[in-house]
Amino acid sequence: MYQHKFFYGKMHTPASLVYPTAFEADGGKLTASIHLTEDVMFKKLSTAIFLFIAIAAKADEGQKVASKVQKVTVFLSGAQVSRMAQVNIRAGTSTLVFNNLSADMDVQSLQVSAGGNFTILSVKHELDFFNEELKQKQITDLQAQQKLIRDKISLQNGLLPIYQEEADMLSKNQVGSGEKNGLDVVKLKQALDFQTARLTEIKQKQQAVADQVALLNLELQKYDKQIAEIVKGRRSTTSNVLVTVSSKTDLQSTFTINYVVRTAGWYPVYDIRAKNVNSPISITYKANVSQQSGEEWKNIKITLSTGNPTVSGSKPELTPDYLNFGMYYSGAAGSITKVTGKVVAQDDGQPLPGVSIRIKGTSIGTVSDKDGNYDIQVPGGNPTITYSYIGYETMERQANAAVISVALKPSSNALNEVVVVGYGSTSDSLEGRVSGISVTPGSSDKIKIRGISSLGYSTTPIEVKKIENQTNVEFAIANPYTVPTDGKQYMVEIGQFDLEASYQYYVAPKISTDVFLTAQLTNWNKYNFLSGEASLFFEGTFIGKSLINTQATTDTLNLSLGNDKNIVVTRTLQKELAERQIFGSNKKETRNWLIEAKNRKSQPVNLLVEDQVPVSQNSDIQVNVQETSGAKLDAHTGKLSWNFVLNSQDDKKVQLKYQVKYPKNQSVIVQ
Repeated sequence: MYQHKFFYGKMHTPASLVYPTAFEADGGKLTASIHLTEDVMFKKLSTAIFLFIAIAAKADEGQKVASKVQKVTVFLSGAQVSRMAQVNIRAGTSTLVFNNLSADMDVQSLQVSAGGNFTILSVKHELDFFNEELKQKQITDLQAQQKLIRDKISLQNGLLPIYQEEADMLSKNQVGSGEKNGLDVVKLKQALDFQTARLTEIKQKQQAVADQVALLNLELQKYDKQIAEIVKGRRSTTSNVLVTVSSKTDLQSTFTINYVVRTAGWYPVYDIRAKNVNSPISITYKANVSQQSGEEWKNIKITLSTGNPTVSGSKPELTPDYLNFGMYYSGAAGSITKVTGKVVAQDDGQPLPGVSIRIKGTSIGTVSDKDGNYDIQVPGGNPTITYSYIGYETMERQANAAVISVALKPSSNALNEVVVVGYGSTSDSLEGRVSGISVTPGSSDKIKIRGISSLGYSTTPIEVKKIENQTNVEFAIANPYTVPTDGKQYMVEIGQFDLEASYQYYVAPKISTDVFLTAQLTNWNKYNFLSGEASLFFEGTFIGKSLINTQATTDTLNLSLGNDKNIVVTRTLQKELAERQIFGSNKKETRNWLIEAKNRKSQPVNLLVEDQVPVSQNSDIQVNVQETSGAKLDAHTGKLSWNFVLNSQDDKKVQLKYQVKYPKNQSVIVQ
């Protein structure tokens, strides 16, 4: 293919120039007779060179083929796009150019396949910047129109001082009284009438200028908006896939092109609803899908995959764990369970709505709201949070604080480009875009759901089929969807499940006296849930957010459904029973805690209270547990558990007493 090269800057015309004067066809080849000419007109030269390039490119560019996206498999990070095209292949060797593909293509993932009695000789990928040049030309043309309008505005504004100068002259040369200037009454009246008429005319002209300037400014703003629309539109750079084929005869074949794009993905979110503690848990499994690949996915088949091709496929290798003197262990920092903050632009400090916020290495994610604010549930271990937004560089921050606000830097790859993505997922809009679903009786892998389109209106009930592969699970959605290349989140409902649950209230008063309602779900693994944020609804009321953390090997999934203020728990140190004594070479410290729980609800509750006694890791430190009020003790961790039913308006008290003995010349913190 003939490749165009564009040079920017001032062009100088040489004294002696070479340009083609004639073209001849010789054996199917294009030849040009070249003559040396001096002092030729640059315009004629440019026309001749352009004609030569155009004919040569047309003869060498190959057969352009338009393809259409048929289906997309969206991974947690990235997506595999499948395109199809009907191609008429000519006898002999020819090049097929599949154009207008995503510039975000991972070339290593490119696959081309077709059926028929011909041979694919080679496959080549190249970037096509021609559309970028067209976009720049459009902007240049619009800016030229803007200059004409600004010239008109300047001309109109230039008339204002002229009118004002005439008005000032008339004001300074006021017509005096008839007696003082020797004018009769008739002439005086005529002079005054002239002055009034002329000043009125000047004011009208000034107003006309102001009106005309206002209209021109409105027209100028329209051009500004038009330029902004071109600039913020999808990336104009595209990809071409050049397939060289050899065939003995003319034939027709169907080509399939598969490739992976990086700037796409999905993450799960859940709605968890419970009517009361005697009803099953209803879990709505949803996916937020987005893409910025530069190509539109219109009315295509979408499959959601739990796979992630960006994660290394190599197995880890253990290395020796060497010990030496002078080493120390740095314990893990305190666990953060929720991070809130605000995302703004670094250049102007304005909030950024719709920023994709993900927990790195997991399926947990969210987006910032219209004011740039966000909150995200965080699993243990202080993971890394990533912030990504179209037109800005991706940022990573360690989740080591409860409040993290960031300022994103405009991407160096998006200079002179301003991309504005509107926030489109408020609670109201999401409520309207997700409709009800129903489970098909007797089927565990087919869920009848009522889908939603990316345009926000309900479609007919669709079917989601679960496919379990060797290393991942796929959810194939039957109805076609549209996902624009704007980076916004488009919600797709995967399914709704009613799970039998056992409910229990839980409190750890040493950490917090808030009592949380929890639900234990069994056999949850068969639903292929991924870790993600969950919106909690109890008794028809939204009570907050929680986290479904599926990184566990147990058959029971524990869900936190929020705290209940109608159950009050206190933990009080009995000071009169706290002892600190010295016997010989040892100290003894005694702690006596009183834990009291009161049920203010109108129904009995099952309450689990957990506390702990210290655990010694030194033989010189001895812990003597003296009173636990019948709690279950784990000797290895020191955890104590009281599990009891608390009737309505009843209260219950339990006592925890222990003594710690250690050498008096040592310091031990006893809680």
